Amino acid sequence: MQSQDLKVVDPEMYRLIEEEKHRQFSGLELIASENFTSTSVMQCLGSVLTNKYSEGYPGKRYYGGNEVIDQVERLCQSRALTAYGLDSKEWGVNVQPYSGSPANFAVYTALINPNDRIMGLDLPSGGHLTHGFYTPKRKVSATSIYFQSFPYQVDSKTGLIDYDSLRRDALVFCPKIIVCGGSAYPREWNYARLREIADECKCLLMTDMAHISGLVAAEVVDSPFVHSHIVTTTTHKSLRGPRAGMIFFRAEKEFGFRAKINQAVFPSLQGGPHNNAIAGIATQLKQVNTPEFKAYAAQVIANAQSCAAALVGHGYTLATGGTDNHLILWDLRPQGVSGAKVETVCDQVGITLNKNSIYGDRSAVSPGGVRVGSPALTSRGFKEADFKEVANLLHRAVCITAAIAAECENKKLSTFKKMVASPSEAIAADILALRAEVETLAIGFFMPGSDLTSENYASRKQTLAQLHQ
Repeated sequence: MQSQDLKVVDPEMYRLIEEEKHRQFSGLELIASENFTSTSVMQCLGSVLTNKYSEGYPGKRYYGGNEVIDQVERLCQSRALTAYGLDSKEWGVNVQPYSGSPANFAVYTALINPNDRIMGLDLPSGGHLTHGFYTPKRKVSATSIYFQSFPYQVDSKTGLIDYDSLRRDALVFCPKIIVCGGSAYPREWNYARLREIADECKCLLMTDMAHISGLVAAEVVDSPFVHSHIVTTTTHKSLRGPRAGMIFFRAEKEFGFRAKINQAVFPSLQGGPHNNAIAGIATQLKQVNTPEFKAYAAQVIANAQSCAAALVGHGYTLATGGTDNHLILWDLRPQGVSGAKVETVCDQVGITLNKNSIYGDRSAVSPGGVRVGSPALTSRGFKEADFKEVANLLHRAVCITAAIAAECENKKLSTFKKMVASPSEAIAADILALRAEVETLAIGFFMPGSDLTSENYASRKQTLAQLHQ
């Protein structure tokens, strides 16, 4: 049989993977929805489990030969309930969703009818596309296409969710589901208040804890399970697992959630589950129930707060003034630069973050802020002092952004990007110097799931250069 080594079979793809490995190791990953999973999870993802097709659920498969796969899925379900301290008599879980967005849509498909009403946090307020986002010109999310959506928002002054306005609007709009959770909200959620509002409206409360699921499992933030009817999550963010999703639901027979949600996931929306991903979830959930992971989750918050304090010390404005979790929503409008421009410069110097809307923004393409997250670098061993240094590097990136913007003939992002690609000599020197400092800081820390170390970095860098030849 011919060699199946990727380097031999597909040298082009091998080179691309090595390039991405190099990028991750030599840069600072600050996207709040990304993390570095473990070698053991990667071993599950690259295992023979990817070969098996298994439409259906344990004990009720369409195909034969699923005896082992059934054990894998049941183990994952059991560990999922254990990870969040849930009683199997009170909660059930579906671990087959391919990711968080399909998981959310499966809940809507299962529990409400087309054109029924939902309420979720508005995207510019820190919500998520799948909670019903739309604009005056188009319905952006499939959720807003198939269901009527009315967003609630944060207070324009504090940046905190306006629960009084939420209640007032909910009593008028009469949603079937109120969705809490978001992708850029840095504070705790008042689950008890949300449940009170849901009960008053006689609707369901669904929590999308995708971003904070690892923090919830480690009990370092409030748990949504006490007050929610449904809880959805991805598994790769603060939970640090593979890219997949889960749906937790009240198991009491009077709700009838189990049959409806299972039917919505399969066969309504998906085919055969990704068994390698389910195994990866199970392996990560085992790691979640360790003192080491609980310490990790606490460090994630400490690091985010350290970075936030350092940015405030530089005179910057943060939405809500700080953070209770893993992310910072950084308002750059006082500096007169957009989040898209700062993101562009950060990419040039090896810092990965994302532009993000701030309440009041009108453009998602060129919003007024950026989102900064701590999970990935915390996985690499960064502590509070290291995140202060990260904040200093971010400050310098903003200074470079402002300098480039001052040289542009207009405020267009396209013009700015051209200037970044061909900067003046002085700014080019600043970019190179900052990139060197970012790389020096980054390679001083290990990266889970990678064979790169600071000791072998130079030789691996040389090997990568040879692959380009």
